[in-house]
Amino acid sequence: MLEDVLGPSLDVLFCGINPGLLSEATGHHFARPGNRFWPALHLSGFTPRLLAPAEQHLLPSYGLGITNIVPRASAKASELTREELVAGGTALAARVAGIGPRVLAVLGVSAYRTAFARPKAVIGPREELVGGARVWVLPNPSGLNAHWSLAGIAGELGRLRASL
Repeated sequence: MLEDVLGPSLDVLFCGINPGLLSEATGHHFARPGNRFWPALHLSGFTPRLLAPAEQHLLPSYGLGITNIVPRASAKASELTREELVAGGTALAARVAGIGPRVLAVLGVSAYRTAFARPKAVIGPREELVGGARVWVLPNPSGLNAHWSLAGIAGELGRLRASL
């Protein structure tokens, strides 16, 4: 199981859908080379330089952390069941309540819709709280998500950063 990246007083807890197989094998979130999380994080100004997945331990020093909705690794998020996402959403809310980040940033609107029974959710800030944290829904940075460019994903992360 891929360990969460956590620290005290997190500004943002980024939440992936579930670990990919390479992330599970390496122990590093968003480890696949085509994943745009790390470049978008840097381009949005959250980090002063581009971090490699193996440097994920540095994130708490920037007030950032990473977790996932579903802990089970898979080749594609589409392999997850609705039941896994719903159960993962419930478990995530409890985890967030214990961690206490200012914002929970979910990277994947479709997974967010299913996990939290919000079928009309869109990218951006949400009015509801999860585990006491503000929620911001972001595009899935996976290379399989061709609807979003790196610039577009970085722009949405930049909007989140500006809101802090």
